[in-house]
Amino acid sequence: MADERQTLLAHWLAAALGEGVGPLVPASADASFRRYWRFAYRGRTLIAVDAPPEHEDSARFAQLARAFRTAGLNAPEVLADDVARGFLVVSDLGTQTYLNALTPIQAPAQADLLYGDAIIALIKLQLGLPTDGLPVYDAAFLRRELDLFRQWLLARLLRIELSEREGRDLEDLFAQLIENALEQPRVAVHRDFHSRNLMLTEVANPGILDLQDAVSGPLTYDLASLLKDCYIAWPRERVLGWLDDYAKQARAAGLLGETDGPQLLRWFDLMGAQRHLKAAGIFARLAVRDGKRGYLADLPRTLGYLRELGSLYPELQPLARLITQRLVPRLSAR
Repeated sequence: MADERQTLLAHWLAAALGEGVGPLVPASADASFRRYWRFAYRGRTLIAVDAPPEHEDSARFAQLARAFRTAGLNAPEVLADDVARGFLVVSDLGTQTYLNALTPIQAPAQADLLYGDAIIALIKLQLGLPTDGLPVYDAAFLRRELDLFRQWLLARLLRIELSEREGRDLEDLFAQLIENALEQPRVAVHRDFHSRNLMLTEVANPGILDLQDAVSGPLTYDLASLLKDCYIAWPRERVLGWLDDYAKQARAAGLLGETDGPQLLRWFDLMGAQRHLKAAGIFARLAVRDGKRGYLADLPRTLGYLRELGSLYPELQPLARLITQRLVPRLSAR
């Protein structure tokens, strides 16, 4: 089926663009059903997207890409589309992700520049992308995501059965994390605003990928995605410095009140906990259901954020203890 889709895509590109379409070269891997191909075309490179319509919504991607660009963000430009078959041609934002740019060196000056640009882009997103028509990150949505941790990481991957007390502690924490998310100002949320989806570009840095899941949700969700990244971690003092940079810009833009500083930190930390519980569940699901076991390498970092919060927030202590005493030994034994 994959080869058949590639052949159909190549024929569509020839019909949609005419002469000059070069060979398709795999451009990136994806945790979803989407596949990306880079090809030369009349002196530049473009990206062909294959998004099977039974699994992916290409019309939504195209609509959101245009909305992001209207908001002044460097999102892919949709140059041709056949949403019925799930084919798109978009502009090429390059090959250098934030993760690739930062991982080999983790130089302070380079990181400050890149995260500074990303924070500016995030403010633009929160101010400029209308939330009308976006799905709402409501309590049911948040709960479904949290349940991934219990269903896929605990039960399916590690086969851990919680005690009555552990189960009650986890339920209490879930309720607090949902309350924390819902009490925040509501803005447009990318949902995966992190180092694998931000591209280092010479102009209008960063390029922003994987935007099709945008919702209307909590102010700190994308901030936690960016600064508490599942794929690269920074010392907490540096993260708090960038958080302060965001707070200053958010206050100037009217997204935060002048006295919201202490509240912002709690929102941010607990929002990060919700996201990391979800991400840990997704990594387990990708391994168990889809055979994509490479994501398990990111579990220790993701769970590490949750263990760190156990020493800072009493409500996170039972979870940190569960991770240390039961999850880490099981993961180490795999």
